Amino acid sequence: MSSAHKFAKGKLINNPAYKPNGLKSYARAAIRYNIKPTIDGPLCAINKVAHQGKFGPGKAIGGRTTMHGHVLAKKDPTSGQTGEVPATDVEDNALYLVPVAIGTPAQTLNLDFDTGSSDLWVWSTELPSAATKNAKGHTIFDPTKSSTFEKTASTWKISYGDGSSASGDVGTDTVNIGGLIIKQQAVELAKTLSSSFASGQGDGLLGLAFGTINTVTPKPVATPVENMIAQDDIKPGEELFTAFLSQPTADSFYTFGFIDQDSLAGQTPAYAPVDNSQGFWMFDSASANLNGETIARSGNKAIADTGTTLCLIDDDTLAKIYGTIPGAKIDSTQQGWVFPKSTPADSLPSVGFAVGDTVFYVQKEDLAFQDLNDGSGNVFGGIQSRGSGQDFDILGDVFLRGIYGIFDVGNTQFGAVQRGTGGTATGGSGPSGNGTGAGTGQNGGSGTGTGTGNGTGTGTGTGTGSGTGTSGSGHSHHSHHHHHHHPGN
Repeated sequence: MSSAHKFAKGKLINNPAYKPNGLKSYARAAIRYNIKPTIDGPLCAINKVAHQGKFGPGKAIGGRTTMHGHVLAKKDPTSGQTGEVPATDVEDNALYLVPVAIGTPAQTLNLDFDTGSSDLWVWSTELPSAATKNAKGHTIFDPTKSSTFEKTASTWKISYGDGSSASGDVGTDTVNIGGLIIKQQAVELAKTLSSSFASGQGDGLLGLAFGTINTVTPKPVATPVENMIAQDDIKPGEELFTAFLSQPTADSFYTFGFIDQDSLAGQTPAYAPVDNSQGFWMFDSASANLNGETIARSGNKAIADTGTTLCLIDDDTLAKIYGTIPGAKIDSTQQGWVFPKSTPADSLPSVGFAVGDTVFYVQKEDLAFQDLNDGSGNVFGGIQSRGSGQDFDILGDVFLRGIYGIFDVGNTQFGAVQRGTGGTATGGSGPSGNGTGAGTGQNGGSGTGTGTGNGTGTGTGTGTGSGTGTSGSGHSHHSHHHHHHHPGN
């Protein structure tokens, strides 16, 4: 009954309250992923045994993993004493919010669009009035006003290593995401929110990772994507969602149940198998590319997480990347790499990370995450350290803005095509035989090319592309690319 199949495309709201703050973004990721910082700064990991009573048996997000024997703490710069990380030091705002209509009649809430977790939780009238009366701009879900809401006996709790948490009970209701209707979706109602959860702009969270890390007990509930598939809302072969994330000034959107052809710009997506054993969108990322040179990273894996703003990678690769930018250094007040704001775009490196066998590039404008405005003349870099708590890269919005991402649930794979920006082009380097690859163009941007066995690259975007293939050398096509536009636009 193909007529019953639906699909949805909707606008993601670029959160108007979001202000980039590198250290706060780093703190949020460190708490979410239980990262032990390896770069000096205000945040440090302390042995958690001494704090057992205070922190409880901290888990990472949901039922993921027990902690690696440490919690994140903040050092006092003068006394050197460590204490809790104040909620005000943690980024509380997600950059991308998705309007979701819940209940009958519908109540529309703006939820964090988060591929790094698996709970659908909402601000609810079960929160204490002290929490809701100051909640300016929030839509608070009232289950008593929905004729389709049914209470269940389950409960949920998300708790992080810094002691922050959100919890409550669970009911089922009709959920509409961009016109795609899910019946009897479990909706987790917030009853308690610690301050870092309560201060965010969103009205809750739409978790788009795999159901194994859903926190509902006694047993996890099906996620909206799992229910879309089970209820036959989206058809076999299209059991996927996609994300097109942009800078705050441009349009961002999501789709469920189809790939937006215009966004492919005539390219064929490259896919990597996903290892969802930890509940994440995780894939092999065994190399990086820096100014056309391959950096081998044997056995390395990465996750695609729309709920993390920065890209977090290993310290060795990080040092190589910033080693190519004159004046770049570690700033211990920021706990990360900074570089001069005055660096011209053509002096910034081309930086790419492998998704399976294909390298995709970070847009140059995303290499600078935040203008520090602290008199140093520096910006906080968009790529930072993953520390020693996790052995995989976390490819957040800084990376995802460079691609159109395809989260293919049905085939357990993650796909992408490169997005070019004005003045950037690339030639491709293909694997042996025909294949797609990506290289960097003379204008220092990133796009993708298709490489054939002899290594000829074709670029998308405007600029000059050149590429090399594994079994031959590439050719620069100068005149051909100056006025080459994305097909299909």
